[in-house]
Amino acid sequence: MSMTLNTVYNNYLSTYTPKALTKYDTHKKSELRNVYNSIVKMNKDAPWYLPTTSRQTQHYAVDLKENARELHNTIAQLGGLEEDNGLLSKKSAYSSDEDIVKATYIGPQKAKEEIPELQLEVKSLASSQENLGYFLPDERVALPPDTYSFDVGVNDMNYEFQFTIGESETNREVQERLVRLINNSDIGLRASLAESEGRTSLRLTSESTGLGPGRSQIFSIGDSHTSKASGAVDYFGLDYVSRDASNAQFLLNGEERTSSSNHFTIGKLFDVQLTGISPEDKAVQIGLKTDVESLTDNVTHLVSGYNDFIKAVSTYLGSQSQSGKLVQEFKGIAAVYRPSMESMGMNISEDGTLNVNRDQLKQSALQSDNINETFAYLKGFSTTLLRKSDQVSLNPMDYVDKTMVAYKNPIASRNYVSPYSTSAYTGMMFNSYC
Repeated sequence: MSMTLNTVYNNYLSTYTPKALTKYDTHKKSELRNVYNSIVKMNKDAPWYLPTTSRQTQHYAVDLKENARELHNTIAQLGGLEEDNGLLSKKSAYSSDEDIVKATYIGPQKAKEEIPELQLEVKSLASSQENLGYFLPDERVALPPDTYSFDVGVNDMNYEFQFTIGESETNREVQERLVRLINNSDIGLRASLAESEGRTSLRLTSESTGLGPGRSQIFSIGDSHTSKASGAVDYFGLDYVSRDASNAQFLLNGEERTSSSNHFTIGKLFDVQLTGISPEDKAVQIGLKTDVESLTDNVTHLVSGYNDFIKAVSTYLGSQSQSGKLVQEFKGIAAVYRPSMESMGMNISEDGTLNVNRDQLKQSALQSDNINETFAYLKGFSTTLLRKSDQVSLNPMDYVDKTMVAYKNPIASRNYVSPYSTSAYTGMMFNSYC
């Protein structure tokens, strides 16, 4: 059962949530309790509907929920959950060369001291370990039919993989099966097939990069002490390390540093992503943008989150009639703030998306005597979007075509809660697995 749940979870993450999770995806008990109470309250008077069985509709419902969650997180990252104009005061970081270093400011919004500018020169990037097996022809496996196994050590964890080789199986068929077996295990390795001149090889790559103190490998493979038949490691060449893992090396303000990952933080002030190698003796500058530049970035990021949601929902306009209703509701939210938006370079397109003229937006900020008052409409816009995204996330089934069976009795002394009415999408993740 645990393996089935793991497979479901991996499929869910790869299909619906390719973006990384944020701190806003973790919740306190009180927040989860509020969500539960909201579902109970919503279900109390909800009508009865027939279960949704269409795979396309199921995908739409889960996709709708995840895009609503993404919009919520976008607003939260910009300070939309804060009471005191957090959206307007969120500071942004700059990098003089984003092809080499990308930076995000994660420090306090009201720092007691001036945030210093940093000089970062990247000497080498952190790399993952790669094992590349023998390139074998698409012929019958030379190993005798049997149940084989091999051990994989990843950091301090050990895993045993078992598989069977049949009488007439080919090298490629067994390699493809091992690819699926390893990828479905979710142990920190990704497997794939490499092809060359009609021959195939099993490639194993670690998801992590770099090496910890005292380590020479991220993972190791062997079958000398395995529980089933041995010989598969030597036959397929699984233990050959074609690329060693390495740490990132860089100079921070002239001081040599290393990191096992290309993604790290500096002084609890900047979140840094190394993306390239610096030209010799040429450092990248990292620092804070001006307040006007930060405000422009925040507005652009907010609009981008809004547009991404509209575009995601619009892809279902031809197959899900209720998706049009949701697009119209979001267009209505933007229309309320149209006069203020247009005066500052934000225009609503026919499809409901927003266009931002950054130069006009900057000019409005520079000419403003009080930025908080001038851009106060953004707080109302983001708050309304946040409320709407939470509603969609809580009950995406409200925008799904459904066949109603009956209304609850409005004069009944007590209506019982039907918890699956609004959370039917939960079971959709398990469809065809359990």
